[in-house]
Amino acid sequence: MNPAGRIRWLRIRIPLLLLTFLSLSCGTGGSDFAGGGTGGTGISTGSISGFGSVVMNGVHYYTDNAVSPGFRTKKFSKGMVDRTSERDRDVFRVGMVVTLHHSTGDNNAVEIDYEPNLVGPIAAKNPVPDLAIQVLGHTVTLDNAALFTSLSQGAVVEVSGFVESSGRIRATFVEAMHPGPIGGEAFEIRGFISGARPSDAAFEIGPLPDGTGITVTVSYTPGAIRDLPAGPANGMYVRVVTRDTQPGSGGIRADTVTPFVPRTGFPEGATVDLDGLVTRSDLRPGDILSFELEGKAVRTDGATVILGGAGTDIQPNARVQVRGTETGGVLSADRIVFR
Repeated sequence: MNPAGRIRWLRIRIPLLLLTFLSLSCGTGGSDFAGGGTGGTGISTGSISGFGSVVMNGVHYYTDNAVSPGFRTKKFSKGMVDRTSERDRDVFRVGMVVTLHHSTGDNNAVEIDYEPNLVGPIAAKNPVPDLAIQVLGHTVTLDNAALFTSLSQGAVVEVSGFVESSGRIRATFVEAMHPGPIGGEAFEIRGFISGARPSDAAFEIGPLPDGTGITVTVSYTPGAIRDLPAGPANGMYVRVVTRDTQPGSGGIRADTVTPFVPRTGFPEGATVDLDGLVTRSDLRPGDILSFELEGKAVRTDGATVILGGAGTDIQPNARVQVRGTETGGVLSADRIVFR
């Protein structure tokens, strides 16, 4: 294959979900504003559905000069690499799940962060019961049959998406980077630690904080641990970099293990818009609903507004958007919208 043709193949980018813009203005017909919390803290996280400046969860967020002349929205991508000087559409793609920090009472984007769930080779493709690929021991489900067909076993892909109750990743973005691993290439997994075994220098990593669902064993050497003085511990969210193309008999060997903040981790008092899949639900007496969104605890009260469904519809793998306030590690929901 000639170099130009190869480069064209390497950069296949296909968003899996072309999301319909959803107005969250409760029937007013006006523009919805993202929430802002104490100290000007507003955080919205979900998949990008368009640009101009950035559209997510049905809301247009203004970036760079759209905020004010000379303003620059901070942009970080894949390992917190600073790409602030670049255009939105050169850093991000439709379908990527991002976290956006904005001002109080407006939609001015101060910072946008993107971190993929996985980067690695496709070890297997399974057309039934769902279209799925296996990447670094994780199951990734796809909604796009054409994309599934186009992906080749062995191809290195970047995956972004939402976490299902089983620990599978429901992809909203997949990028085929190249046809196969390049010698010495590094791959990565982001997830929560469970089953930490310091004496064995090993732990499990998976997308849910309680360690349920799909997990993969990670082994490490002392030199691989970065910025974790006490070592890996259960519940930590980390980025594991490895050169293994798939788990062996002992799992995956880590080159580095570095702490990160999960997209469901919010500062106290922040007003949050969180889009994702229900991973656990529990309808309590008095219709007070408690559930988890990608492992994040969410609670309602009598004033919570539910749009597009009922509390009884909040079941595992239902996709909802929750607007609420971070209170003691729990997201207290003001509004829930079915997506």
